[in-house]
Amino acid sequence: MDPIKLTRRLVDIESISGNEGAVGAELYEELCRLGYSAHKMPVAHERFNVLATLDDTLPQVVFSTHMDTVPPFIPSSEDNDNIYGRGSCDAKGIIAAQIAACERLRKEGAAVGLLFVVGEERDSLGAKVANESPPGSRFLINGEPTENKIAVASKGALRVQLTATGKMAHSAYPELGESAIDKLLAALERLRGMELPVNPEIGPCTMNIGTLEGGRAPNVIADHARAHLLYRLVGPAEELRNQIAAAVAGLAEAEFVLEIPFVKLRTVPGIESMVAKFTTDIPWLSRWGAPVLIGPGSIHVAHTEREFISKKQLHEAVELYCGIARQLLGS
Repeated sequence: MDPIKLTRRLVDIESISGNEGAVGAELYEELCRLGYSAHKMPVAHERFNVLATLDDTLPQVVFSTHMDTVPPFIPSSEDNDNIYGRGSCDAKGIIAAQIAACERLRKEGAAVGLLFVVGEERDSLGAKVANESPPGSRFLINGEPTENKIAVASKGALRVQLTATGKMAHSAYPELGESAIDKLLAALERLRGMELPVNPEIGPCTMNIGTLEGGRAPNVIADHARAHLLYRLVGPAEELRNQIAAAVAGLAEAEFVLEIPFVKLRTVPGIESMVAKFTTDIPWLSRWGAPVLIGPGSIHVAHTEREFISKKQLHEAVELYCGIARQLLGS
């Protein structure tokens, strides 16, 4: 099984989150052709995960990553060194490397399996559904672009919506109104000045103001304003949530719309390590075994117009995945 050819084949199937059906069907057919016991795991609205195991063998190590991509769709191309296109490194090249690794490991009699899920780029719905039916595996090797370095931890995420309300008035008479935008800006300034947690092993928690919206027209005092913020977590979030709510009190209301926990991860000796500053499906696959996070490609080019994966790293990942699985199975 050629991981380069499979990567290009998968990249050329559009699978933006919510539209993973075609790529899921392609993977299901490919895994059946290779002789796996493949299953479509229903998720929602004709979306499904793909689970592949070996007949009469419960998997002890499961390789997993996601089938969905961010928009827009970008078809594949390649040169001597790289494969380009949407999902090439995040995470269709990883899918190909994991299948190639399993093909080698099954010949050695290793009890391995594969799980490819939907929705990681949006809400991890596929992983959450999969976690309701774990196969009893001891280890989960999750694939994300880490440049073939093994992650010691993955930062979590806390998404916050700030909403400020005011009173409309003619902008020539601001004293008759109450600007929601002024309130929101003051609340954001408080949050920007707030000291954030630091994990000595992982680094600092960071905050990004992602969107700002509000008001009705330049000559109207704004009666509403909203901002969306994202904190990258390096530990538990409860104290941070309390600090955010206290900081904006009297100016805006803080609603915590999404939380993905920070997780520490298992490592394997002999592989260079890193900290994943991004989130993954791992927190939602807690019943699939002790997690390991590693994969070819760089997160710095994921989600960009020129997303690519190195052919050299793709082949190296197959060797790494095999070696990690052997060490885990022997532990």
